[in-house]
Amino acid sequence: MKNTPFTQKHIELGAKMVPFAGYNMPILYKGIQEEHRCIRENVGVFDVSHMGEFIVRGKQAFDLVQKITSNNVAKLEIGGIQYSCLPNNDGGIVDDLLVYRLSEEKCSEGEQAYMLVVNASNIEKDWNWMQSHNNFDVQTIDISGQTALLAVQGPNAAAALQSLTDLDLANMKYYTFQKGTFAGIENVLVSATGYTGAGGFEIYINNENAATVWDAIFKAGAAHGIQPVGLGARDTLRLEKGYCLYGNDINDTTSPLEAGLGWITKVKTGGDFVGKKYLVDQKAAGLTRRLVGFEMKGRGIARHDYKIVDPEGNEIGIVTSGTKSPTLGKSIGMGYVTSEFKKAGSEIYIQIRKKTVQAEVVKLPFLENNLVCK
Repeated sequence: MKNTPFTQKHIELGAKMVPFAGYNMPILYKGIQEEHRCIRENVGVFDVSHMGEFIVRGKQAFDLVQKITSNNVAKLEIGGIQYSCLPNNDGGIVDDLLVYRLSEEKCSEGEQAYMLVVNASNIEKDWNWMQSHNNFDVQTIDISGQTALLAVQGPNAAAALQSLTDLDLANMKYYTFQKGTFAGIENVLVSATGYTGAGGFEIYINNENAATVWDAIFKAGAAHGIQPVGLGARDTLRLEKGYCLYGNDINDTTSPLEAGLGWITKVKTGGDFVGKKYLVDQKAAGLTRRLVGFEMKGRGIARHDYKIVDPEGNEIGIVTSGTKSPTLGKSIGMGYVTSEFKKAGSEIYIQIRKKTVQAEVVKLPFLENNLVCK
């Protein structure tokens, strides 16, 4: 099991550590509900150093990234970020990822540079997938093992971090990034991204500077009540916003169109990406299932792989994610259902052990804004 540069910090802080994607990671410190509340109302810090980072640089860097990702990379300007996915040949998703358009100042004439940020459990798979389609004039570098990543999330994130950098954090646009000095370290990449829906930043640093940056963030954020937050709260936070989790809500057998990710699947305006024809044909034929959000009307929490049935007891789908929302105070979930049950208001039932519990399909996200927790 691998450690991140912050593993000893987590242990010293009393975190409950669990194996996750091959890493020894903190699932919680004080408790999921308290940590969830910290992000929604204030500011907290996640260690997400287990994520993978690939650099793609060269004269045909754009061509490779446009070939393997579903979004339209041509829309990306330097300093911009796209959410996208790696489609496979059969309509499924190899992974979801972020694509960063990097500065060209260190590139040779005519070259471009990108950074792909992928899920920890898929680093090797994604790297091999990218290389299997790499017949372009590019250089690819896996920097995952030398890169630490902290996600500082919450409405007070900019205020907690501003004293550490000359970058104007409060005015950094969503899904953009800048490089600058941070906590005395030069050339740190700071992006206005995160997977909580609460706002904030992700900070990419070399491993040798990780401890310095961690200590500086907690010192600067002390006046704002900054706290470390585990992966348990990260999961409840993303689910409230209806964000897909790879391995739960999307995988190699789920189509991005079925998953409600048509907005990052540019079958009309994007390039000739891998698997495009399958998705074009699927869209033309009509989807037979859709990923939906639902609220439990009866008592119980829907869990991954629980069956979904119609009012007559016929199986119509499966739960992919479920929890009790700390913000809304109700049990929520996501799952795939046959298309006739995709509309908000549809009555469905979740099989929880030996009983069926009523639920109702609702429009995603469950949480429109960063509401204060109950």
